[in-house]
Amino acid sequence: MSVEVVTLGCRLNAAESEAMRALASGEDDLVIVNSCAVTNEAVRQTRQAIRRAKRARPDARVIVTGCAAQVEPETFAAMPEVSRVLGNREKFEASSFLFPRTVRARAERPWDVEGEAEIRVSDIMAVTETAPHLLSGFAERARAFVEVQNGCDHRCTFCIIPYGRGNSRSVPAGLVVDRVKALVDEGFREIVLTGVDVTSYGPDLPGAPSLGLLVERILRHVPALERLRLSSLDCIEMDDRLFDLVTGDERVMPHLHLSLQAGDDMILKRMKRRHSRAEAVALVERLKMRRPEIAIGADIIAGFPTETDDMAANSLALIDDCDIVMGHIFPYSPKRGTPAARMPQVAAAAIKERARRLREASARRKAGWLEGMVGTTQRVLVEKGNRGHAENFAPVQAARGGEVGTIVEVSVTGVEGETLVGVPA
Repeated sequence: MSVEVVTLGCRLNAAESEAMRALASGEDDLVIVNSCAVTNEAVRQTRQAIRRAKRARPDARVIVTGCAAQVEPETFAAMPEVSRVLGNREKFEASSFLFPRTVRARAERPWDVEGEAEIRVSDIMAVTETAPHLLSGFAERARAFVEVQNGCDHRCTFCIIPYGRGNSRSVPAGLVVDRVKALVDEGFREIVLTGVDVTSYGPDLPGAPSLGLLVERILRHVPALERLRLSSLDCIEMDDRLFDLVTGDERVMPHLHLSLQAGDDMILKRMKRRHSRAEAVALVERLKMRRPEIAIGADIIAGFPTETDDMAANSLALIDDCDIVMGHIFPYSPKRGTPAARMPQVAAAAIKERARRLREASARRKAGWLEGMVGTTQRVLVEKGNRGHAENFAPVQAARGGEVGTIVEVSVTGVEGETLVGVPA
């Protein structure tokens, strides 16, 4: 059987999964699980995915990589289903996916002295560059993800990801432009720029270009690109150049996902976030004033250590104050090795209740947003069958499908669940 790749977590993981699929393409009976470590739940889901993959393909060798594998390699090496654990550096080495052709059963592996899988995980903090030759991944052959940055120099107190990804490093702009142009020439209509901390792009490169400069250069040198989308942004790092492009260039999609995390200033300070509540609200107000159709998504953590009811209420109010129509709500879970794990914790029942309220408020906001598009015409990138996403990333299902990767106009006639429905315009 061909190589199977199971992806958990972010869009950057999706892009990197496709790169690994290409690297391992000559192997047989291989499953690669690309893990996520952002929450304890993500790690649990990774373990589930490993067991599920082995049940489905008992003769396959299972390789585990990604952020959870980088920060907890022993956890996965101890699982009987796993043959090898790779770090986030090693997953870009073709040799990492090679096994002796005669090796099949676990007991036959020469390294299996202690009954655990082989671990190939090096110091991610020593990595100083990205892998520019492995820049892109694909979603149903409709849109392509292009990695422009990796790692993070910030140390938010709740976050383990810098220890899984290393310090921030950027892909030179010329390489990004060349890759985007090649993908557009292949027929992709939409490109998504991805990274761990995309708005920190550039300081490590000659001349310290900003993300705004990179976007400007892509739009100038790839005029055939129809849709450019940005992944999660840190609101405090959006400079005037990027703001003007997001609000003034129609090829930049009207959809921003902001890394907000909380709506209370004391909690933001204890998280070591670099923005205030007022700055987040002001940015969204400016965005909406210049480009009213922009849809705002955001990450919000429920029940961060020391959070009181009043602090939680401030985060709840942020849903409306920032017009968040795509809220990603995360119940706080302590990650070993992070400062927040040593802070006074909120009771589990309170965390669950606060997360429920945030999800309900986000769902109400999203429902109103979707209803407001009934009667409009949306340009939809077809991803699978008759489904796709509008420019503002609203999910759309049309009565008749189009070819995957094409852009069609859909007259919206109603809402079913969290999806717009309509007919070809």
